[in-house]
Amino acid sequence: MNDIKTLIVEPGAKVHLEQFDPAYTGEPGQEIAHADRAPALESVKARIGALQRKMYGDNAHSLLIVLQGLDAAGKDGVCWHVISGMDPQGCRVQGFKAPTAVEAAHDFLWRIHPHAPAKGEVAVFNRSHYEDVLVTRVHKLVPRKVWERRYDLINEWERLLHIENGTTILKFCLVVSKEEQLKRFAERLEDPDRQWKISDSDYREREFFDDYLAAFNEALERTSTPHAPWFTIPCDHKWFRNLAVAGIIADTLDALHLEYPEPTVDLDRIRREYHAAQSKENAGGKG
Repeated sequence: MNDIKTLIVEPGAKVHLEQFDPAYTGEPGQEIAHADRAPALESVKARIGALQRKMYGDNAHSLLIVLQGLDAAGKDGVCWHVISGMDPQGCRVQGFKAPTAVEAAHDFLWRIHPHAPAKGEVAVFNRSHYEDVLVTRVHKLVPRKVWERRYDLINEWERLLHIENGTTILKFCLVVSKEEQLKRFAERLEDPDRQWKISDSDYREREFFDDYLAAFNEALERTSTPHAPWFTIPCDHKWFRNLAVAGIIADTLDALHLEYPEPTVDLDRIRREYHAAQSKENAGGKG
């Protein structure tokens, strides 16, 4: 992907999602023809799968992928169409809904930390610790002084993961237009396979669309760091959303220069034993 520099939120940059184009599909002259989109995504997913297997084998790095976004922007869609390219043996997806009573009795990161990736693993957060500076802010669930100090706490927690566990962190803010969001809600109403995803709150939350954009603006400005950058992903076109996220993941893993570890056994000895056993079985078969 040539759009990473366009989509990344540089540390210290001002963010204005209200001016962001959710229908963006690449710089002029770089648009991908319709017939090439599916093969392009499959190619990038194959890269991701190969690189992730190396990371699993190397067991020295880990990757945390954070998916946040407006309703119907496609957090689940990214999991289906991009994350599915990874080997489930070394990858897991964790969703975070409203905290339970037990979780709410602890600090806001208490329920998050156990799901951070171990060395060799990829963890995908479908919603995340950022709910506590987004939903809590928009709906005034905690005082301003509480959610405002959480930006620094989040930065320190992500820094801890990066320094202590070699965790690379990618954070994707999925942005859909208000018009496209309503269209997708309508499609869900008519699709038996997706009607279960519709709730009353989907439509109530639309009243706070602009408030969420403002909350995202500040969250991205205050928590996009060199070791845990945010990327703003245009989501009105699902194919571009998937290809953009996949390309960023693949390029990030590639930059780690991952390699399989050296064998810990004497391969020559094992080969000799294998050939000896094979010869013995062949001789027995002839008899």
